[in-house]
Amino acid sequence: MVDSQPLQSSCRKPELPLIDYTAANAPDAFFESLKQYGFATLISHPLDMERVNRIYSAWRVHFSEGVPDEFAMDPVRQDGYFALDQAESAKGQQVRDHKEYFQFYRWGRCPGHLKHDLEAHFDDCLSFSTTLLRWVAEHLPPDIANRLSMPLESMIEDSAQTMLRVLHYPPVHSGIVLPRAAAHEDINLLTILPASDGPGLELQLSDGQWIEVVNRPSQVVINIGDMLQEATEGFLRSTTHRVALPNEGQAATGRMSLPLFLHPRPEVTLSSRYTADAYLGERLQELGVI
Repeated sequence: MVDSQPLQSSCRKPELPLIDYTAANAPDAFFESLKQYGFATLISHPLDMERVNRIYSAWRVHFSEGVPDEFAMDPVRQDGYFALDQAESAKGQQVRDHKEYFQFYRWGRCPGHLKHDLEAHFDDCLSFSTTLLRWVAEHLPPDIANRLSMPLESMIEDSAQTMLRVLHYPPVHSGIVLPRAAAHEDINLLTILPASDGPGLELQLSDGQWIEVVNRPSQVVINIGDMLQEATEGFLRSTTHRVALPNEGQAATGRMSLPLFLHPRPEVTLSSRYTADAYLGERLQELGVI
């Protein structure tokens, strides 16, 4: 199933096309969706959604019980648990996002009873991402592709910077207005986001209109990060997005999410202006994380 055209009518906002990963024209439809929206939605993908839901259930309990001090965020290595008062704020925003999260790296700390599923999901995402980066590279104009310092898929080989974030947006009480995730762009090459356990993700179109990224249980959403925008000299654009508060009933239950942020190795040259390490350091400072 590939619908390469957005669904729209006189009374309905556009929706991202729904792309069957196994279809013959999936690479074309995937690239066109990224180019038009900065986002693409895939079904029939290789990620194990039963495992994803297991991760959500287990970590929802873990957050509710309190994360032990031994897993507190390391301000240098950036792994571990970020409490509500340590969460990042979007670039240009003074108020922190209302979220807590655990940042897991393949080399990093993790509670033993939760590690197996995280490692397995992490590895599956890396394998999946290699295919997606190859699809992107094959569709770039030759002049852009030839100026890359190396193939996109090679940029992530043996990268210790790729990070999986287990995100919990706590319940919000009626009458309180807090940003779950204020409008922002991601730093990395691509973000791999399996379906969350609730709605809220929105992206901003080029005309400034905000549209919902429909949350379907079987899907995975891919979006462009600023590093890919930098590497392609702006040919592919990193799209502004946010996690909005839904209706009061949904806001009262909280929300789990599991993005994997695909990063190049630090020494990889993104452009004449930046290596991956220089770009990441600059952005983390802007976010107030370091």
